[in-house]
Amino acid sequence: MDDLNRGPDRSGNPARAALGEAQAYSGDEDRPLGGYLAVMAVFASLLAAAAGLAAANGRTLPEDFRPWDVVLLTLGSHKLSRTLSKDAVTSPLRAPFTRYVSTGGPAEVTEEVRYDSGLRHAVGELLTCPFCLDMWVATGFSLGLVFAPRLTRLIAGTFGVLAGADLLQLVYARAQQQAG
Repeated sequence: MDDLNRGPDRSGNPARAALGEAQAYSGDEDRPLGGYLAVMAVFASLLAAAAGLAAANGRTLPEDFRPWDVVLLTLGSHKLSRTLSKDAVTSPLRAPFTRYVSTGGPAEVTEEVRYDSGLRHAVGELLTCPFCLDMWVATGFSLGLVFAPRLTRLIAGTFGVLAGADLLQLVYARAQQQAG
């Protein structure tokens, strides 16, 4: 019954209705829906701008999206997202939105998201979540196939090679542990 009392505002005021929906959704948790909305709006705007630029320049979708492209962009997206969201070296990019907590996996850090504003919190969640960044990176690589396919394949391939090298490093370290 408590949820019904905290439900959306039905007064006809869209701002109050949206605030009511946000409060009903969030419950007792601090969920920065406004920040998430801003991040989604930026993503959609960048995608629309890229599509407009492609159309204005006569760019078309690639003739075919080969299985090799899928593998290449998958590996590249994974590694670039992981690098941006977890590597110690890229922590200055995340610092305005996060706080250092401890070291993480090999060459990685663990960070917590700052809560001082909804937008900072939402961007912090995006930047510390490799799964969340995958959407942005994969979209960037896919757009890259439209605008600069050779360069995109080179960059995605480089990050794909790094993902494979990381896997081999972990396998080697595990083999050393088992042998010792």
